[in-house]
Amino acid sequence: MKKIAALLIAIVALEHFYFLVLEMFLWTAPIGMKTFGLTEDFARQSASLAANQGLYNGFLAAGLVWSLIKKHDAFAIKIFFLSCVIVAGVFGAATVKMSILYVQAVPAIVALTFTLLARSQNRSSKIDSPLT
Repeated sequence: MKKIAALLIAIVALEHFYFLVLEMFLWTAPIGMKTFGLTEDFARQSASLAANQGLYNGFLAAGLVWSLIKKHDAFAIKIFFLSCVIVAGVFGAATVKMSILYVQAVPAIVALTFTLLARSQNRSSKIDSPLT
């Protein structure tokens, strides 16, 4: 369960790194405009705002990666950054486009669920262990 949770967190982190690249570097490129449904004029006018948004997505990705590479006491970090992604996804769905809920929030909800399940499984196995 712990490995599945880590894999799901890594997927969410990769997704946010991809958002960083799209928003910071490809916003005015054909792939960026197609992905976000932008006109060339709007993409050019909003490029600095998109770059700022991309930077925030990079911070989310960095926090999730940090939670995976930190050896001890990383549970709270995982919960914090996954919760940030969920809140951002729900807010984006409410204010921009409903698909953001499915692209951003749902993967983070699944990762959070598995992270919580892995933690509870780990705790119950320690309680049930005859060696403790």
